[in-house]
Amino acid sequence: MAKRTLPILKQLLHRPAPPVSTPSRSVTYMPRPGDGAPRTVTLIPGDGIGPLVTGAVEQVMDAMHAPIYFEKFDVHGDMKTIPAEVIESIKKNKVCLKGGLNTPMGGGVSSLNVQLRKELDLYASLVNCFNLPGLPTRHENVDIVVIRENTEGEYAGLEHEVVPGVVESLKVITKFCSERIAKYAFEYAYLNNRKTVTAVHKANIMKLADGLFLESCREIASKYPGIKYNEIIVDNCCMQLVSKPEQFDVMVTPNLYGNLVANTAAGIAGGTGVMPGGNVGADHAVFEQGASAGNVGKQKIVDRKTANPVALLLSSAMMLRHLQFPSFADRLENSVKRVISEGKYRTKDLGGNSTTQEVVDAVIAKLQ
Repeated sequence: MAKRTLPILKQLLHRPAPPVSTPSRSVTYMPRPGDGAPRTVTLIPGDGIGPLVTGAVEQVMDAMHAPIYFEKFDVHGDMKTIPAEVIESIKKNKVCLKGGLNTPMGGGVSSLNVQLRKELDLYASLVNCFNLPGLPTRHENVDIVVIRENTEGEYAGLEHEVVPGVVESLKVITKFCSERIAKYAFEYAYLNNRKTVTAVHKANIMKLADGLFLESCREIASKYPGIKYNEIIVDNCCMQLVSKPEQFDVMVTPNLYGNLVANTAAGIAGGTGVMPGGNVGADHAVFEQGASAGNVGKQKIVDRKTANPVALLLSSAMMLRHLQFPSFADRLENSVKRVISEGKYRTKDLGGNSTTQEVVDAVIAKLQ
């Protein structure tokens, strides 16, 4: 009997321990007392598809019972200025969610988007371009964050007619603005465990203006020895983006280059309809679709109600994290990603035929 039980005992002693189940939650978020108090957010539906996609966000926030209340204002791109009450609302609430504002071509009407950035000193634009699971793209492993200086450069709108038929447009670059956008980019990389920051420039031609931008980036980079720093000329950058985008991590750019680079990166990673973004300064933040590329005014999309709400939904997840509501942000982001991954409900730009409302309903159904 003893001989027979010995092998059984050996098997029991050497049997591997059962695997430890991984908890579904990470280490808990401990809020400060009062952090759960509802927050008021200024809402600007905007033009074109704006009311459709901001309406989608409102529905999802209601379904989640998110601690958000919207203060809505009617603003359109053909207005001469942003109404004073809108600026006052954003200054009071500190946070704004907006749809696109259509900027008329020519005619002397200035962009309300640019006005808003200048008025609130929203000096940093951030666009996150990444592959979404289940959404086929030409390139894989794309996860790029484009951080763009938002207040000067060509977008400052400093131009005038010298004589009839001759227009002068000024590109102003300052050390102050260059240093603070570089600092924001490196601080973002440090806080988000990003490994590389690449400065995009044209200093081989614009030796003084872009040269000052590079000089500022180098000074800030020296204070972050744990983050790799690269530089790339903007035309080569565009070529590298479309051929090997996975090489880029965080990109910091002057104003105009950032607009071009962000829209290119968005197109590579899945399209402008799925890329989140926002604009931030020392005191205020405005969240919006990361890259627009002309979608704002497409009347067919508006008429058929087939605008893609994913980009603004993900921008809203960014907003919820900014407001220190991480659990709500995670629920929203995970629900959107599950809908995209399953592939049943997608708008036309992602190869489907769903309406905006059908995508919203699918996201709400996935909320946990």
